[in-house]
Amino acid sequence: MRGDLFDPHCPTRQLLDRIGTKWTSMAVKTLADAAPDEVRFAELRRRMPGVSQKMLSVTLRGLTRDGLVSRRVEPTVPPRVFYRLTGLGLSLEAALAGLRTWAEEHMAEIDRANEAADQETDEG
Repeated sequence: MRGDLFDPHCPTRQLLDRIGTKWTSMAVKTLADAAPDEVRFAELRRRMPGVSQKMLSVTLRGLTRDGLVSRRVEPTVPPRVFYRLTGLGLSLEAALAGLRTWAEEHMAEIDRANEAADQETDEG
């Protein structure tokens, strides 16, 4: 039996609530590109233009809590923190890659539809 997207307990809805941000998708992609290697927090931030330190921290905390990312801390001063995708995170990257492909194939159509709608609004 398939889930009901309108039910708050639906697995699809719960997943979209967790991973439906651009920062989550970008973090997963960045870590997937580095796999199987780890990436330090500062390097992740450099590879994700526009993300704030706080937003990256919140994103990584959520991904770690969900078991998609592993975190390793070296007890240095200051501490060195490393991240990598877990097996579960790598499987999510495969699904997100399909979404990126769809976007690359269809965003021009969506942009044209938006332009047409804006033009209708301006003329109406």
